[in-house]
Amino acid sequence: MSVTPDRTAAASPSDGAMPGLDQVDLTVTGMTCASCASRVESRLNELDGVEATVNFALGTARVRHVDGVELDRIVGAVESLGYGATPVPDRHAARPGGPESAHDHSAHDHSAHDHSAHDHGAGLSRRLVVSLVLGLPVAVISMVPALQFTGWQWLALVLTTPVVLWCAWPFHAAAWRNARHGVATMDTLVSIGVLAAYGTSLVDLARGGDHTYLEVAAVVPAFILLGRWLEARAKRRAGAAVEALLSLNVDTANLLGPDGSERAVPASELRVGDRFVVRPGERIATDGVVVEGAAAVDASMLTGESVPVDVGVGDPVVGATVDTSGRLVVEATRIGSDTQLAQMARLVADAQSGKAQVQRLADRVSAVFVPVVLVLALLTLLVWSLLGDPGRGLSAAVAVLIIACPCALGLATPVALLVGTGRGAQLGILIKGPEVLESTRRVDTIVLDKTGTVTTGRMAVVEVAVANGTDPVDALAVFGSLESGSEHPIARAVVDHARSAGATVVAPDGFDNHAGLGVTGVVAVPGGPPVRVVAGRPSFVAESGLLLPGSLRRVVGEQEAAGRTVVTAGWDGAVRVVVSVADRPKEHAAEAVEELRGLGLTPVLLTGDAPAPARAVADEVGIETVVAGVLPQGKVDEVRRLQEQGRVVAMVGDGVNDAAALATADLGVAVGTGTDAAIEASDLTLLGSDLRGAADAIRLSRRTLSTIVGNLFWAFAYNVAAIPVAALGWLNPMLAAAAMAASSIFVVTNSLRLRRFRPHR
Repeated sequence: MSVTPDRTAAASPSDGAMPGLDQVDLTVTGMTCASCASRVESRLNELDGVEATVNFALGTARVRHVDGVELDRIVGAVESLGYGATPVPDRHAARPGGPESAHDHSAHDHSAHDHSAHDHGAGLSRRLVVSLVLGLPVAVISMVPALQFTGWQWLALVLTTPVVLWCAWPFHAAAWRNARHGVATMDTLVSIGVLAAYGTSLVDLARGGDHTYLEVAAVVPAFILLGRWLEARAKRRAGAAVEALLSLNVDTANLLGPDGSERAVPASELRVGDRFVVRPGERIATDGVVVEGAAAVDASMLTGESVPVDVGVGDPVVGATVDTSGRLVVEATRIGSDTQLAQMARLVADAQSGKAQVQRLADRVSAVFVPVVLVLALLTLLVWSLLGDPGRGLSAAVAVLIIACPCALGLATPVALLVGTGRGAQLGILIKGPEVLESTRRVDTIVLDKTGTVTTGRMAVVEVAVANGTDPVDALAVFGSLESGSEHPIARAVVDHARSAGATVVAPDGFDNHAGLGVTGVVAVPGGPPVRVVAGRPSFVAESGLLLPGSLRRVVGEQEAAGRTVVTAGWDGAVRVVVSVADRPKEHAAEAVEELRGLGLTPVLLTGDAPAPARAVADEVGIETVVAGVLPQGKVDEVRRLQEQGRVVAMVGDGVNDAAALATADLGVAVGTGTDAAIEASDLTLLGSDLRGAADAIRLSRRTLSTIVGNLFWAFAYNVAAIPVAALGWLNPMLAAAAMAASSIFVVTNSLRLRRFRPHR
């Protein structure tokens, strides 16, 4: 599978993206809420020739820009807001000018990222522990009169001061940094709330009073730090599936020399055309084709299909899959960033970096949310002061500041996308972008290509009939021996069937191929002398002077009426055997069609094949509507015709002739065993050949979208309901901090439920 950078980099036309853009990914540090991400995104998009999407959950920015826009200018725009920005290297491209492998490089980059994340996590953990150890005693003493003693407020002040000045320092530092740029974020809300509670308490104690808010100043940072720690932990779990995928890169390969010798080399040193050896239990170093040997290959991590696939000479294999039995010699066909594993990771990263349409509303809200909250908090304090209770007004204002954190809005979409696309990657389902999720919800018609999608794409013998007095195995031995001289798909099907029936297949003498008609040759009849055998279309065999018995004539008529291809073979003046072949439906095709119906989709079979065989396949798998005998443009026209009828169309295909229809459909689904052109044009890619994966892909996409919508609903509902409650003074600031942290944790844990998605296949 190959995906070009332009395809993955460019946004869909519906997004208004400029074509032909270069792309760079940045790691953005210092973002603490959705408002931060929205601000960075707005600043980047203000640059001429730049389009950017910032992902708060991942801490990344995907920047597309025209030629001439310097990277330093892009990084400088982020840094001008007080955030850090570092370009992310391509984890799948081999490093030029050195022997270090792409895997080693990516591992180095990844470990560096992990190291940075570990340092951040360690600092967060230390501040959290200190805030809990010092803050909880302050809360207990402040709220339980029986524990209060003379001068307890001063002890509370001593315990609270390190919490306010050190544990809450990240909030103050971020608030100051943002204030220098004339903006406010969630950190501004927390910092103002904590400092207001602490400062008011300090002034009151200095005046000899005993009414303090030290418990607020001590416990609010602890709760918010706890929420961020849990968020960080949950987000690491959310990305575990993709990280497991990336860890499959192979370090070394057993390179096969021209003299048959083997030597271990870094996998990055392999070049297209190199041959390498894979033994049982080893991972295949890179994508290639088997040139020697046979084995069962476990591709479950890539395709989601648990049953190993048998491969032999001429069969393609995918890098990072496991050879479970047998020695293979593989010729490399793709290396580095062109491999299927690398492209999978790139597609998943593209999807996780995007935004669903529903998230854009949240971004617009969060951009103005914090200033509005600051005004509401100030109004709350003024109103309560005018009512003669400034102390309650301060508590209510602090509660408004704390409860209004927009973090849940910022996490709603990206975390669900992270988990959903990661789970899809585990199951061999690649979702190309969040806009795909919107499409799956609306689809009501699914158009299925026949050959290679609903069917296996390989001819197989479905029925054998022999003349009276002819032994079936002997007849297959003669027929199979003659056809062994041909490479035609029908000939291969006859040979394979003959061997599976126990017939002995030998090479024919005097073999002659009559293109499009049949073959002739001399074959030894079991137990008899060699005879001249004619095989092929019934008309060709009849023209050769061989008579077709009445019993076999009826079989020919029945099989042709059923849409199957019929070939006959005869010798000694008469036709002895009739074989019908057909491209058989895949094992679970009928079950897949039933599942698609269960999702509310109307299936349509669309094929360039003749009507009779198309109708036969449709009847076998349970499809009522068949459109047959269409060329590639005809497939596009049929998709458009359905769309003009008001239907929202999904198209499933695997061939070059399906690419245009896949691109035209509202949702394109490519079977990953098909061609690169089909995969390029699709929105969803199934890495396995099981058609049930199409139903699983739509189910997973719909489940992910519903999770995003649910997250956003609860995030909005939480803020809409909680802010008035806090302003009325009915919500203690400590409870507000706990509720704010809980809302973000709810969004993340709700998204993590997608990890439990189970395919029907």
